[in-house]
Amino acid sequence: MTSTDARPGFAELIKDVTSDAHRRAERTSIIGALADGKLPVEGYTAMIAQHYFFYEALERAAEVMRADPVAGVFVHDELTRLPALAKDLTALAGPDWRDRITPGEATLRYCARIHEVCFEWAGGFVAHHYTRYLGDLSGGQILRALLNRHLGLTEETGLSFYVFPGIPKTPVFKARYRQLLDDAPWDAAEQRRIAEESRLAFELNTAIFEELGARFC
Repeated sequence: MTSTDARPGFAELIKDVTSDAHRRAERTSIIGALADGKLPVEGYTAMIAQHYFFYEALERAAEVMRADPVAGVFVHDELTRLPALAKDLTALAGPDWRDRITPGEATLRYCARIHEVCFEWAGGFVAHHYTRYLGDLSGGQILRALLNRHLGLTEETGLSFYVFPGIPKTPVFKARYRQLLDDAPWDAAEQRRIAEESRLAFELNTAIFEELGARFC
């Protein structure tokens, strides 16, 4: 292959296609309030509650896609977030938290999209899986530090969602994940389709942040 034939790997492509959507998510009012120490604990609790609904959908899809010859390699049990979210909601909202949380309209739209594309389309599953879990391992760790600083939360009082005990070396894990993206047997057209689905996943997440921001900021 000559230098003129070379094209970036899929991991680089998906990062490039989603970069603008990623920045918009980071600039939402609720993330700004969190960064500035102005988000009340009730706002964070509401955010975690919405996470529970879409992770429930995504992790159900993971159980289905685990047997898929392409998508299955992306399913890592150490990424599973539902038990941590349940622990955090118990700490933040009490033992009856399941009866006290409801999904917002933006969360319902996001869950609907997960159900639409993540249970049968390997690329759709990976698009949403990449968007959420690599985000948790990257920017999520910054949010963890900010929540600890501003709200005094710890792993025991509401931050276990951001803790990955099965992943001791996050950079190594992320590098391996990106290599899986590059190694997946998708042609250029399918790669683009998956990257666009990941961009949509960012936009759906942003809509949830905006909905929460209207309530708490």
